[in-house]
Amino acid sequence: MKKLVTLILVCAFSTSAFSQISRIVKRMYFDKDTTRKSSFVILPVLSSAPETGLEVGGAGLLSFYTDTSKLNTRVSNVFGYASITTKGQSRLSLTTSYWTPGNNYHLTAGISYINFPFNFYGIGNNTLEANSDRIGQKRFKVNFTAEKKISNNLYAGITGGAWDYKFRDDDKTGIFYTDPRVEDHGGGPSAYIGPTITFDNRNNNTYTTKGLIVNAYFQAIHGMFGNNDYKGGFFNIEYSQFFLLAPKWVLGLDVQEQSLTGSTSPFYLLPGLGSDELMRGYYNGRFRDRNMIAGQAELRYRLSDRIGFAGFVGGGEVFKSSFSTSELKPNYGGGIRYFFDVEKGLAVRIDYGVGQKIPNEKRLTGFYIALGQSF
Repeated sequence: MKKLVTLILVCAFSTSAFSQISRIVKRMYFDKDTTRKSSFVILPVLSSAPETGLEVGGAGLLSFYTDTSKLNTRVSNVFGYASITTKGQSRLSLTTSYWTPGNNYHLTAGISYINFPFNFYGIGNNTLEANSDRIGQKRFKVNFTAEKKISNNLYAGITGGAWDYKFRDDDKTGIFYTDPRVEDHGGGPSAYIGPTITFDNRNNNTYTTKGLIVNAYFQAIHGMFGNNDYKGGFFNIEYSQFFLLAPKWVLGLDVQEQSLTGSTSPFYLLPGLGSDELMRGYYNGRFRDRNMIAGQAELRYRLSDRIGFAGFVGGGEVFKSSFSTSELKPNYGGGIRYFFDVEKGLAVRIDYGVGQKIPNEKRLTGFYIALGQSF
């Protein structure tokens, strides 16, 4: 009799737990909410590579409005990411983007830690796979930006932060140590501060169908604690514009330029090609140098409230001092979007990008799963 009662209780608990999980999943991914209330979604992380073993973790996104009565107030969010690997590596980050009521202030902040190796190929726009050098890396970083609306669609403010890089390479014969262009092998702590300015008249900051945003900032960087004497700066400007071609078709254009200033060039501060947002298909940092410029066009088709598709094409390059159109590297690809929060325009994005075919190497490609649009 006791065993029967226990079995009934276990079954009842399991049914209740499954029902509760089903409601949570339904709310995160399938509910069509038009009340402008907050939403939360979890995305699992799962990947495998020889240098990491199995990587598992998760990402969570909390999105909300600071004032639900003002329809023009933009979506704010808090994003967390955590993963570990079977070889003891880890990534951890927490970031937020906060819009005050009426969009009078825009605040962003983040804190992150990574203990992750990466493939280093050297400096320049024509590095080779044969020179790949596996580098150990640990990095702690904090950052913040605060901007105030100073006129219609125009914001200005300040950005600041600090980081501490540590690198290790047990192979002293690799390109990391033998290439004289590689500066500051050890890394170290630095802090930065500088101005930022943004023009933003987009109709929506999560799924834009018309309008443009131009953001520029400069970071004055200074080494700290006596073991890093770097003095320099980093400049970034990015332009994005969107055109509603038809009720379900949107064309997005995006161009970004980055430059490292100062007399020295710590390799880990050099702009690099490749990410899940720009120049998809290129390993992040495969090509790096003092300057980077890249652009892309993305055609987006919203099949339904939940499903969308995108195709993209672009090009870019890194260079030390002079830009050359003949050195531009191509990229193209496409993907699918699932809008888990229709009212806010929030989506899970899956993309496949294709890059350059370098002689005697496989064509460069990349597969990406991310939250939100690429730009």
